[in-house]
Amino acid sequence: MSGGKRLVIADPEAMERFGARVAAELRAGDVVLLMGELGAGKTTFTRGLGAALGVRGAVTSPTFVLARTHPREGGAPLAHVDAYRLADAAELDDLDIDFAGSIVVVEWGAGLVEHLVDEWLSIVIERPTGGGASAPDGASDADEIDDPDDAPVEPRTVTVAGTGARWADLGWVHAARD
Repeated sequence: MSGGKRLVIADPEAMERFGARVAAELRAGDVVLLMGELGAGKTTFTRGLGAALGVRGAVTSPTFVLARTHPREGGAPLAHVDAYRLADAAELDDLDIDFAGSIVVVEWGAGLVEHLVDEWLSIVIERPTGGGASAPDGASDADEIDDPDDAPVEPRTVTVAGTGARWADLGWVHAARD
């Protein structure tokens, strides 16, 4: 794995722009492994990536369908996978994702993707938690925020790392800073 590159993403719009910047580096056969807790911005990132690729249809979280393929004119489709409920790599493989002919984004795929492909781009999205996180008006840090849309807009720390020769040079990541 190449050394990770860290950057701070200010808000959801910047996360979508970062997704668009990553899209410019992708081609058929590429796999992006997204990691981060609920509400970190994984689907927001993928929405920006999909828009930049020109996919058809809205990019939404594939939580309930596990995988959604978004075709696009003149290019490899985007396969967006939510592996949260998958027990192992065999279950991911059973989804019959065309890894060679698609651009594949896998949320929650750590420990699974590496059994199916030799090269991938890892993106870890961290959001503030605990005492350092700000709370919405009228809530304390200890209050539970049930709806992610009610959560305050806070910067995310993103770490990008590559595995395999395809991702040995991540110099382009710094060009993605806002």
